[in-house]
Amino acid sequence: MTRKNDMDQARQLIVYGREACDLCQDMILALRNLQAQVSFDFQVVDIDSDPELAARYGDKIPVLLSSFTRQEICHYFLDLAALDDYLAKFR
Repeated sequence: MTRKNDMDQARQLIVYGREACDLCQDMILALRNLQAQVSFDFQVVDIDSDPELAARYGDKIPVLLSSFTRQEICHYFLDLAALDDYLAKFR
């Protein structure tokens, strides 16, 4: 059985991206629209603000991952099935 605290933490997501990135803006918009139907929160982190993140993710952005498990959920485009599969583990 998953504890409520784990469920709350599992619903905290991170989008790694860049300001001047159309794919990043598309994913952010899609996530905001999805929040009307699914309970989760996310923060956006500009990889250019951290040289280590820029080196790790480079052109693989946007990347959506769990801040709880650090699991990568998807990259480039929002994969609704992958996000649903991830969130279903904590229902």
